Amino acid sequence: MKIRRLETAELKNKTVLVRVDFNLPRDADGAISDDTRLRAALPTIEHLREAGAKVVLLSHFGRPKPGENNEGLSLGFVPPALAEAIQAPVRFLSTPNINAVKTMEPGEVMLLENTRFLPGETENSAELAEELASKGDVFVMDAFSAAHRAHASSAGIAEHLPTYAGLAMERELDHLAQALDHPKKPVMAIVGGAKVSSKIDLLEHLVTKLDMLAIGGGMANTFLLAQGLDVGKSLAEPDLIGKATDIMKAAKRAKCKIILPVDVVTATEFVEGAETRVSAPDGVKSKEMILDVGPDTVTALMDAMDKAETLIWNGPLGAFETPPFDTSTIEAAKYAAKLAKSGELIAVAGGGDTVAALAAADAVDDFTFVSTAGGAFLEWMEGKELPGVAIVTE
Repeated sequence: MKIRRLETAELKNKTVLVRVDFNLPRDADGAISDDTRLRAALPTIEHLREAGAKVVLLSHFGRPKPGENNEGLSLGFVPPALAEAIQAPVRFLSTPNINAVKTMEPGEVMLLENTRFLPGETENSAELAEELASKGDVFVMDAFSAAHRAHASSAGIAEHLPTYAGLAMERELDHLAQALDHPKKPVMAIVGGAKVSSKIDLLEHLVTKLDMLAIGGGMANTFLLAQGLDVGKSLAEPDLIGKATDIMKAAKRAKCKIILPVDVVTATEFVEGAETRVSAPDGVKSKEMILDVGPDTVTALMDAMDKAETLIWNGPLGAFETPPFDTSTIEAAKYAAKLAKSGELIAVAGGGDTVAALAAADAVDDFTFVSTAGGAFLEWMEGKELPGVAIVTE
C-alpha cells in the first residue's frame, strides 16, 4: 500500500485541518482516564507546528444525536490536557468560525467543537464538507479509529483538499500491512469473542489469508457444536452451525489449519471466583457452561506461536473480565509478548476487548503493535476498503 505521507507535504504558513480521535474516556469526575489517543496525535501536531503550519483539529466525542449540541459531549475538556502535552496554548472554538481560523499564526493550535454537533457530519454532507474544507489548505487524516466511517470531517473534506496520512495513521497502516498484506509466513491469527455472528465476514476472509486460525471465546462453542459436541448451557449459536461448517471446509481448501479448544474450563455459574472444572470438549455436563479454554489448549496455542512468524490477535479466549476465566487469555498473551519482545514473532493486535485483555496481561508494550481502533481494525481484518484509508492511498 502506497500512502501519501505527511513528510512530503508543503506545510509552511498553511492552515492544516487534522482529523484526530479525541474520543477519550473520562472518569466519574470528568477527568481523562486514558489519554492514549491524545498522545497518539502529538507527533503529528508537533510536526505541523515545527513546519510552520496553522493546526486546526477536528474530532468527534461520543454519540450525540445528529446535529444536536449536547453539553455533556463537548470537547471543551480536551484543550487544557492538550496544551499541557504540547507546552503551548490551544484555542477552542465552540463553532467552526472561519474568521477565527484566519487570525491564527503559524505554529498555533486550535480545536473545533465536536464534529458530530454539526448537521450533516455523519451523513457526509457535501455542503458541510465544503464548508469545513474552506477553512484549510491541506487535510491530514490521523484517526485510523474513525477510518471506517465516511463522514464529512474525514472522507468529505478529502474531496476538496490535498490529503495526507498523519504520523499516527502512517504507523498504523505500516504495521497492519506488515501483518496481513505482505506478512512473514507462517501467519497465525487468534480470534475470540462471544458470537460467530459478529465475525462471520472476518473468519471467512481470514481463512483465505492465514496458515493457522485459532478460535476461542464463546464463538468456539458454535464450532464445537458443528463437530457434534454437546456444550451444555454454554453461549452458542445453533443456527450458525452450517456457517461454522462452511468456514471449516473453506479453511481446509485453503490449507489454513483451524485450532479449536482441546480442553475447556467449565462452571455451573458465571460469577467471579466460581468453582471450575477442566474438561475435554466432549465431556461438558448439561448444567455446565464453557467459560474459558483449558491449559492444554493454551499449550497448543503456544506451540503454534512458536511455528508462526506473524500473529494477529482479535478478541479474548474466554470471559476474561471475570476471574478466573481470564487465565488462558493472560497466559497466551504473555507468551506472545515474550516472543515479540525477543524478535521471534511479529505480533499485532487490535479491538477494544483485545486491548483491555492485553493490558490485563501487562503485554501491550511488548507486542509489535497494538491498535486502539475497534471497528476500523475489525473491518480492515475483514478485507474491506476503509474510506479514511482510501483518501490517503495513492
